[in-house]
Amino acid sequence: AELRLTNPEDMLDTGVEILAQPPGKRLGNLELMSGGEKAFTAVSLLLAIFRFKPSPFCILDEVDAPLDDANIDRYVEALRAMTDRSQFIVVTHSKRTMQAVDVLYGVTMQEPGVSKLVGVRVAGGETRSTLRRAQQQEKAAQAAKDAARAQKDQRRADEAAPQAAVA
Repeated sequence: AELRLTNPEDMLDTGVEILAQPPGKRLGNLELMSGGEKAFTAVSLLLAIFRFKPSPFCILDEVDAPLDDANIDRYVEALRAMTDRSQFIVVTHSKRTMQAVDVLYGVTMQEPGVSKLVGVRVAGGETRSTLRRAQQQEKAAQAAKDAARAQKDQRRADEAAPQAAVA
């Protein structure tokens, strides 16, 4: 990645252009990237700054919304790696992100105009490897179900097939 000044001759009015190279792609301007690539690049830049100059806390508002599951796992892992230096307050609708937190707060509205805050302490949060293991177990269980269903269908087909008489 690169940061470039848009107008280095005028330091008071210059902007910053962000160039990044997502895996498998060429170096390009942030403005030309997908929503997920923009979000991940922005979070990467923020966390790089925090590694250099930690802040006591950071608020991230739905940063994971444009990310796919694999990148949400990477995002969560990157945040977890920084929790010894900074506290992260993360606003999210992603169940994957919620599964990785230490404390989860939800805001509900039981009656119009009255919000209620509900807090749950999550047992240490799940790491990327735990999530990946759960996904692999789900896939294996689904594959076993599919195989059993295929065997059952084959038995039915064999039973329904006309039997040839052997003389």
